[in-house]
Amino acid sequence: MPTILDIKKDVVEITKDICDIFSVSSHEAELADAIEAALKPFAHLEVIRLQDAIVARTNLGRAKRVVIAGHIDTVPVADNLPTKFVEVDGKKMLWGRGTVDMKAGVAVQLKLAAELSEPNVDITWVFYDHEEVDSELNGLGRIARTRPELLAGSFAVLCEPSSARVEGGCNGTLRAEIRFSGVKAHSARPWMGENALHKAAEPLRMLANYTPAEISVDGLVYRESLNAVLMSSGIAANVIPDSAVLTINYRFAPSKSSKDAEAHLRELFAGFDLVVTDFADGARPGLDLPEAEAFVAVTGTTPAPKYGWTDVARFSALGIPAVNFGPGDPNKAHADDEAVEVEQIYACERALRGWLA
Repeated sequence: MPTILDIKKDVVEITKDICDIFSVSSHEAELADAIEAALKPFAHLEVIRLQDAIVARTNLGRAKRVVIAGHIDTVPVADNLPTKFVEVDGKKMLWGRGTVDMKAGVAVQLKLAAELSEPNVDITWVFYDHEEVDSELNGLGRIARTRPELLAGSFAVLCEPSSARVEGGCNGTLRAEIRFSGVKAHSARPWMGENALHKAAEPLRMLANYTPAEISVDGLVYRESLNAVLMSSGIAANVIPDSAVLTINYRFAPSKSSKDAEAHLRELFAGFDLVVTDFADGARPGLDLPEAEAFVAVTGTTPAPKYGWTDVARFSALGIPAVNFGPGDPNKAHADDEAVEVEQIYACERALRGWLA
């Protein structure tokens, strides 16, 4: 029997309802079906289904169009469903998987998509799948590749958790491997070999002593980071390893391209065998745009930089400035005790409604 979703409810109740619909990545179909069915009755919306992504848009002939997006999948459940209301430090919270990342933001989208039949701009609401897994599966990326016209707009808001304040743009990210080679030998006779793992000592020392840059971009200061994140080597405890791989992650300011980031790493680790394995450019905040200035004013918050990579970068790649704005403490995303402050859900609803209505 299909799941019935009532998006005329209070936004917090909508949050609870959609969090209780299991939608771990690759299992979004039930929630996508429910969202599609809930939005279709509204005459002011054109609803388009693209696999498990739903696009709903007004076509009122307004002078401008904005895009408001959020992903409907979650990371795996950790005994934190069904949701429940709890009190933490005197604050009412909704506890459970997806409450922060990011179904509270999706609930705000659904509530406003249903109720804003005469917004001051045309709006494209995007509910997409597969954000929490490999980039090539990302539903927003799939729309950008196959139906980019559906993402057209002058400005975009991604309802990622940001503690109900504006976080502009995002850092870029690059992963690379530093590879070491040696000669295998018995660990009782190490002088017969050459220990590849020991060769990682110098790059590890360099990483431990690295001072990350703080770079101002369009009025926001982005803090970079460079860290060792993985290490692999050896085949047995009594064998000197003849190979080793150190994986590093560089988070770089959006004023740099991925090519700039790679050049920095190659200069830093000159003489080592460095291989880039994955990268994604960041996004400038674009807070000097009239749409962004108006949005910041309505939220009543002081913008901050987004240090992590988010899908605002996909909008940036399409030439659309975007910000992160959603309920929930991002430090609680993916946590076993994931919980969103109820008042933040209402705050985001008020801010977006005030901006659009």
